[in-house]
Amino acid sequence: MEDSLPLHVCHVQTLSIFINRSHALLHSIGLAFLVYYRTSFLFQDQDPNTKATPLFLPWLLVFASELLLSFTWLVDQAFRWRPVTRTVFPERLPEDDKLPAIDVFICTTDPDKEPTVEVMNTVLSAMALDYPPEKLHVYLSDDGGSPITLHGMKEAWSFARWWLPFCRKYRLKTRSPEAYYSAVSKDDDEGSGSSEFMIERQKIKERYEMFKESIREVRGRLLDPVHGSGITARDHPSLIEVIQDKSNDRVQVDQVKTPLLIYVSREKRPSHSHHFKAGALNVLQRVSCMISNSPYILVLDCDMYCNDPTSARRAMCFHLDSKFLHSLAFVQFPQRFHNISKNDIYDSQLRCVFSVLWQGADGLQGPFLSGTGFYIKRVSLCGGSSIQDIDLGELKHSFGSSNELIKSLHGSYKPYVINDQYGLLEETHLLASCTYENDTKWGKEVGFLYNSVLEDYFTGFTLHCKGWISVYCDPLRPQFLGSGTTNLNDFLIQGMRWSSGLVEVSFSKFCPLIYGPTRMSIFESLCYAQLAFHPISYFLSLWCFATIPQLCLLNDIPLYPKVSETYFVIFLFIFSSAISKHLQEVLSTGGSFQTWRNEQRIWMMKSITSHLYGSLDAIMKRIGTREANFLPTNKVEDAEQVKLYKMGKFDFQTSNMFLVPMVSLIILNLVSFIGGLVRVIFVGNWDQMLVQVFISFYVLVMNFPIIEAMIVRKDKGRVRPSVTILSAMFSTIFLLLGCIILCC
Repeated sequence: MEDSLPLHVCHVQTLSIFINRSHALLHSIGLAFLVYYRTSFLFQDQDPNTKATPLFLPWLLVFASELLLSFTWLVDQAFRWRPVTRTVFPERLPEDDKLPAIDVFICTTDPDKEPTVEVMNTVLSAMALDYPPEKLHVYLSDDGGSPITLHGMKEAWSFARWWLPFCRKYRLKTRSPEAYYSAVSKDDDEGSGSSEFMIERQKIKERYEMFKESIREVRGRLLDPVHGSGITARDHPSLIEVIQDKSNDRVQVDQVKTPLLIYVSREKRPSHSHHFKAGALNVLQRVSCMISNSPYILVLDCDMYCNDPTSARRAMCFHLDSKFLHSLAFVQFPQRFHNISKNDIYDSQLRCVFSVLWQGADGLQGPFLSGTGFYIKRVSLCGGSSIQDIDLGELKHSFGSSNELIKSLHGSYKPYVINDQYGLLEETHLLASCTYENDTKWGKEVGFLYNSVLEDYFTGFTLHCKGWISVYCDPLRPQFLGSGTTNLNDFLIQGMRWSSGLVEVSFSKFCPLIYGPTRMSIFESLCYAQLAFHPISYFLSLWCFATIPQLCLLNDIPLYPKVSETYFVIFLFIFSSAISKHLQEVLSTGGSFQTWRNEQRIWMMKSITSHLYGSLDAIMKRIGTREANFLPTNKVEDAEQVKLYKMGKFDFQTSNMFLVPMVSLIILNLVSFIGGLVRVIFVGNWDQMLVQVFISFYVLVMNFPIIEAMIVRKDKGRVRPSVTILSAMFSTIFLLLGCIILCC
């Protein structure tokens, strides 16, 4: 009877659908009236003797910006067309011996930016998943080839012999040691009140402190020999090692079942492109085929530890469902973060994406691949289930020259045998070499794709184009927790990288509006298009709205209807409609008015900086004037920056390339608001210029922290006086040039 019960249930959000579609209809009507108003002006006869003539250029620019925002809003409605949520029933899964095996892929690059202890906590939490240990295999890709990371893996293996039994015995919910011991646990773990538990807990804690200390002590000792040998993060041979316990501490060894733990450092040479994270994942995919060849893969960022041990079983509720058996590519879990403050001034939690957009995409063909926290079917990355029917020559053309790899793809390869590993590991070195992918389809048609630095977005897009679907699983308890960015510089750099990757796809033959509609549902295509085009759309339109109305206000040139005119109501309605809908979504997902304000503010900051530079970076790469690059996010916390973040104060210790545009626009809007206010007071044309006065006022109010950092603050996070002076110079030049153009 239990076998006939469904493994999951899908719930359609009826109320959200009604609200979203009603708002979309009303807002669309408002936009239609706006377009009619603008076009009727552009096509009316202009009298060269009147002051209306100079209006044409600024009106055209503002109208183009309004059309861009309208287009972005329109395609964004696809996310809100049919949001759903899902409930899973892991207790209905088959017995443990019938569950499929899982390979866990974890990627790290730089031990200076990604602390080894933090990476090992992710490894340990993955080893401690509530899943049969003999069917769990954990791989760590170390792109830096650091001996510190390898040493950390060996120490993690030794500590796991104590940590895993403790987790299983008391059914711990938090299985990252650092997270478990760093705060008072609120989890209701079995036996947590007994004296036996407290004694054992303290004993494991002491061993954990010894584990951390061993990594800290070895750091300086291992760095010097590496630098002296000429081996660097960008130039080193491959190293693949199955981690085994070689210490004398054999207590409980025979009684402890641990997942297989494998260290992988692929070969890297300066003369060969390594394709960043996508290249590392493809090497892990090939190497794991030789060792475990599990049908499912969990991908994790090195800082995204497993916060709940049940995620594997939850994912299997979808992968083993008879309805999804041959069509489901991956199960995506949301990214949640353990270091987010209550205020979250940088919107590091990405609330809109993981609480709104991905639920909406789940009601279509499924959410997008999100870089970490997803369980993906291996065969979906290898071209599909029809691979069994492809002849040997074509398989080698696609997957490379390794006969053993081809056998594994056909399912005829025997899994790893621990007593006979040496010949096997020799084959894995070939698969991890920097030349193996030459003249193959790796990164082009199979594996994680290389056409964009945002490999997750592009790979997910092609999977959906091939007919695969995905699902979104968002339980109450976060399944994975990572480190969110807590300073402005890292946040904007991260946003720039994402924008560059998205624009790369929009300017390629895989443009979602062209490539997608014939290969997937039209609504799913629109969802992909919204993300692909929003960096360009936002930076162009917001730069226009932050400058053109302000220049026209100073020169007494109206761009909007008078307050007394009927069409003023249209502009008021569109603005109020957009703001209120955003506020409604924030409040309905557990946010506050402060959350709404922070998201509005950071949207403006990202649009004029990250989206601008990311779009330019993608364009330059497309025309061949710039090589692709990937800057990993810094995971090392700065105490002073964290303090400012928790206090809700922006840290403006960032690059001038980000600061100068923001400060320049604030100075421009400040001059425009004061000058425009004085002008309308003396001229008395409030009726005609009110909208433009309000735009400057709104920009200043929403970005008050920049003004505060320029004038009031004296701490290290303030805007440096040199930046203010430089920005003032740029603003003055822009104002003079703008006035000359408008007055000619």
